[in-house]
Amino acid sequence: MATSHRSLFLLLLFLFSATFTSSQQNDDEPPPQPALDPSEQEAVYRVFDSVNSAIPWRTIYPDDLCASPPYGVVCDFLYASPNGVPTSVHVVELHLGYVSDYTQSPPCASNATLDPLLFTSFKRLRKLFFYKCFTGEARVLLPETIPEGFGSFLEELVFIENPSLVGQISSLVGNFTKLRRLVLSGNGLHGSIPGRISDFVSLEEITLSRNSLSGGFPANATSRLRNLKVLDLSHNFLDGNAPDSIGDSSELLKLDLSFNDFSGEIPSGVGKLKKLEFLDLSYNRFGNYGIPLFLSEMPRLREVYLSGNQLGGRIPEIWKNLEGISGIGFSRMGLRGNIPASMGSGPRNLWYLALDNNNLDGHIPEEFGFLDFAREINLENNNLTGKAPFSESFRDRIGKKLRLSGNPNLVFAKNSDPPLAGPVLSSSAARAFSSICFPTVFMVLYILMKQ
Repeated sequence: MATSHRSLFLLLLFLFSATFTSSQQNDDEPPPQPALDPSEQEAVYRVFDSVNSAIPWRTIYPDDLCASPPYGVVCDFLYASPNGVPTSVHVVELHLGYVSDYTQSPPCASNATLDPLLFTSFKRLRKLFFYKCFTGEARVLLPETIPEGFGSFLEELVFIENPSLVGQISSLVGNFTKLRRLVLSGNGLHGSIPGRISDFVSLEEITLSRNSLSGGFPANATSRLRNLKVLDLSHNFLDGNAPDSIGDSSELLKLDLSFNDFSGEIPSGVGKLKKLEFLDLSYNRFGNYGIPLFLSEMPRLREVYLSGNQLGGRIPEIWKNLEGISGIGFSRMGLRGNIPASMGSGPRNLWYLALDNNNLDGHIPEEFGFLDFAREINLENNNLTGKAPFSESFRDRIGKKLRLSGNPNLVFAKNSDPPLAGPVLSSSAARAFSSICFPTVFMVLYILMKQ
């Protein structure tokens, strides 16, 4: 009887152990991952069809697009439950066209279009990227308005080198309160810069270059953008005065307003940008106010380009405070007077200097001949005189990038100066020679006088 009870006890113990182990194994198994919603998957197919209908996207990628996504699609899970189990999955990034200058993924056809589902079906989209996608002859129109629900999670909106993409820039800027990068460069966009861009306080980059934008710069467009590091509005048709409020973006590293029609005085607010490294205001219509002295108060400035603005006046003595400058572009500015010697001795790493097509006179500072890092110096078409201070080795190093023509009274020897007759001693050898010879001569004279 005792043996039967013992056998029954062992059997119950085995069954309990097996049940516990099975339960434990089931607990260790990961929960099933949610699949992409069929409507969102269909929207991806539709968008891909719109950029290249010759590719059978549904045949190549028949399964869940987030389980095995094609190039250009990035998904992420939404964790709404407190136990860390994903409740849904969404498309969060779309990259269309070229991913580099040589690789397309997914490739855009010459007749690529823009499906409106792009702006209605991806509620969790964080990045939208089009590079060299709309390049055909037919125009690709932007929608007139962006639905309110689109873009509330968007962090990067990037359209680069899509010349066939046309429309008002305001139609691409919706309720993007989390936007960090707004890059719309090399497209066919027109219209004015929307004032509501100042509401996107998370912006770190605004690049709207090489479009057909017109109108003025909204007065307070950047006053609230305290995280902004890059502002590039170059190669458009913007006009009027550039506002002083630019100086409120204290984190700005790059400011490029070149090739527009801005006029008046260069805003003094630019001088408040103490972290600025790159400043390009060239080829606008800034007036006859001279080179701004506040440049000397911008210690991190590395490149400054003001060419093509008739600022006039003399080149100020500010270069001892700008030792880090590597590029200076002051062509066609109506400058007059001498070139300061400190322009060659202050900046230690100057590699580019353009002072051509001004009214500068006097000698070229000797210090210019010791710019060891110079790769291009352009002093053409001025009234410079005297002898150019550039050695033969300097000229060999820079070659045709040393430009001095158009200065009729400037002497520029093609060869190095001829050597003196007889051997030439170095300064150290001359000092040694004098220390040996002069006492000997003195001794000979002393003996002759005694005789």
